[in-house]
Amino acid sequence: MTSALFRLDNQTAVVTGACGKLGPIWAEALLDAGASVAALELAGARESAVFAALSERSGDRLRRFDCDVTNRASIQQAADAVAAQLGEPSVLVNNAGVDQPPDSGGNRAPIDQLAIEDFRRMVEVNLLGTFQMTQVFGGRMAGGQGGAIINIGSLYASVSPDQRFYDHLPGDLPFLKSPAYGASKAAVVNMTKYFSTLWGTQGVRVNTLSPGGVLAGQDEKFRSKYGARVPLGRMAEADDLKGPLVFLASRASSYVTGYELRVDGGFTAW
Repeated sequence: MTSALFRLDNQTAVVTGACGKLGPIWAEALLDAGASVAALELAGARESAVFAALSERSGDRLRRFDCDVTNRASIQQAADAVAAQLGEPSVLVNNAGVDQPPDSGGNRAPIDQLAIEDFRRMVEVNLLGTFQMTQVFGGRMAGGQGGAIINIGSLYASVSPDQRFYDHLPGDLPFLKSPAYGASKAAVVNMTKYFSTLWGTQGVRVNTLSPGGVLAGQDEKFRSKYGARVPLGRMAEADDLKGPLVFLASRASSYVTGYELRVDGGFTAW
């Protein structure tokens, strides 16, 4: 049956940044497909209510492990712990990242005064963190039984943020979406292609899943402006993302690698 191609029974999947906004979506999709999930997160990071509820009903199939994706030793320790407790992973979802949600309006700067520390932090987590996770977990896949790596990108890897989405927000200066986020995600898309060609013959498929804006408590004006820019007329919901992830993680995409799957409602088609 075709549906069997999407199953991940008896497999172990790893999700970084598992306790945040998108992490629980990926974890739930993988659990529903039959996998056990190692949820990697910073030590002491608070769990979202969604993750806590998912953990409660999933039992031992969802386990949390401390991991700082910017620290190679921390990643290696997490890889050893996951292998010992759940088995060697065959799926890696590089989800951990730093974004720039709209602020309260009191700590903004024009583009020529954007703090380099803020730019560097996004690159460190979004790009270098993804690279190091791929080195460690992907390297083990390449040296073993292969697997699937899904890097979480963004529509802003392909297009620039529309600053008009934010011009209704109050503040001393206009809210300005940083160029660092899109630049780091664009680099992730390119790095996906690199590893897909490097490890293809070793049974490791590497793809990018790039979501559009995901509904998560944004103000009504933002939702309206964003939806007007999307051919499907709305922001993404959690269920819109689960199927594409399972597709890339499973045998259903066994001949797909080096690809960026944009799940953006058509945003980048215009």
